[in-house]
Amino acid sequence: MSETVTLWRPTGPEELKLVEEAGWRAWPPRLPEQPIFYPVTTEAYAVKIARDWNVPASGSGFVTRFEVRKDFLDQYDVQVAGGREHEEYWIPAEELDAFNAAIVGEITVVRTFPE
Repeated sequence: MSETVTLWRPTGPEELKLVEEAGWRAWPPRLPEQPIFYPVTTEAYAVKIARDWNVPASGSGFVTRFEVRKDFLDQYDVQVAGGREHEEYWIPAEELDAFNAAIVGEITVVRTFPE
């Protein structure tokens, strides 16, 4: 079994419904105004986005956790978006199918806002 990296993704209810429809195994295609998919490296950062951005925008926010094969992620650099605690991967929208194929196991919801 290959080594994996744990990632988190803050999401709103519409995206989460699409993940559920995909059997909790894949992220939906990006919209035209979303050129990148950005999973984050810490639960704390995902919580901040879900609580502070997703809730005001859509009424609820969710933090998901999932595993991705490390050998796949090694082709991407970790990006810092703001402060050192804001690390994320930038996966180009056209590479999302390959990213989804590198997910090991299911995408799980670990936090819901508002609680």
